[in-house]
Amino acid sequence: MSGDCFSFETRLLHNKTKFDPTTGAVSVPIQHASTFHQTSFDTYGKYDYGRSLNPTREALEEQLAELEGGTKGFAFASGMAAISTAFLLLSKGDHVVITEDVYGGTYRMVTEVLSRFGIDYTFVDMTDLHAVQNAVQMNTKVLYVETPSNPTLKVTDITAISQIAKRNGAYTFVDNTFLTPALQKPLALGADVVLHSATKFLSGHSDVVAGAAIVKDEDLGNQLAFLQNSFGAVLGVQDCWLVMRGLKTLSVRLQQSVQSAIKLANYFQQHPLVKKVYYPGLEDHPQFELQNKQAKNAGAVLSFELDSEELTRRFVEHVKIPVFAVSLGAVESILSYPAKMSHGAMPKEEREKRGISNSLLRLSVGLENPDDLIADFSNALQHTYSTVK
Repeated sequence: MSGDCFSFETRLLHNKTKFDPTTGAVSVPIQHASTFHQTSFDTYGKYDYGRSLNPTREALEEQLAELEGGTKGFAFASGMAAISTAFLLLSKGDHVVITEDVYGGTYRMVTEVLSRFGIDYTFVDMTDLHAVQNAVQMNTKVLYVETPSNPTLKVTDITAISQIAKRNGAYTFVDNTFLTPALQKPLALGADVVLHSATKFLSGHSDVVAGAAIVKDEDLGNQLAFLQNSFGAVLGVQDCWLVMRGLKTLSVRLQQSVQSAIKLANYFQQHPLVKKVYYPGLEDHPQFELQNKQAKNAGAVLSFELDSEELTRRFVEHVKIPVFAVSLGAVESILSYPAKMSHGAMPKEEREKRGISNSLLRLSVGLENPDDLIADFSNALQHTYSTVK
């Protein structure tokens, strides 16, 4: 039975790097060398300099490509390093159509950096395919998708967007951080480049900052390899090893977190003190059917709103279990305040246009017992609203 026939869960553990062929060690060696001795004056070996290629990083990149169903994977020093390097495929005079409710760091990159190099952009609600088509221009080279979106959990039809892109000679980039290849395979749905903040679910333990890009087309892979080497924002070998260790438990971590997220989303939706819940696993979510069609499930991230910023502040002060912090996708539940954390780089008026209010909280559900989390949230909500009366 070949490795290609194994399930995703099995391939997380049994792959090309399951053991070191030299020693039999069942852990990928961490090769700290920055340079490599060459035995010939005229012909150099596979490895010459650590920025260009390193055996440890190569092992991770091969795993990422296999898991996403791509031909080539790339490991970067952060999610934004991966996104920024992918955007280097663009040139002066090009145009990007990008989902309007995108991560704040991506918004900043597009509006304040790409714009300085003569690259134009249009933000659009990508749940509206007609609006996407109308936003495409003669010079559009990339359609950038984040689905489910951060933090309002809108769901974009990856296949439909990819078809629009191909008709117009553009690439489709998909940020797959929220779902990972365990739950969603954008390349199989027509995307050209898949991007990750590997800091999040892929590594999963709040102990590494990393990014990833995976491509389907070999020629595009060669272009991105050139940019990775030229820009140089590669992931260090120790961090590569940490991401590989995290990948081994990706499936079981997500299974637990998703089950808890569904339970918590239903709890918040039924709670009289919660104004609104954003989670594509709820049947009344506008893209519930689409989410089930293009992904295994709705993931482990949800957002919810209270009645005011002051009540939201008091709620956070009373919550005990989740970490109140930037980031998501870890073994511990993380409660975030998008207005000042993930989307702090976005001007207030732009945030409000996208539904990112000052009373919105994002919850990345970890591995705690969900009943403990519900009891904690119930207590916090009770204390929050009792102080108002």
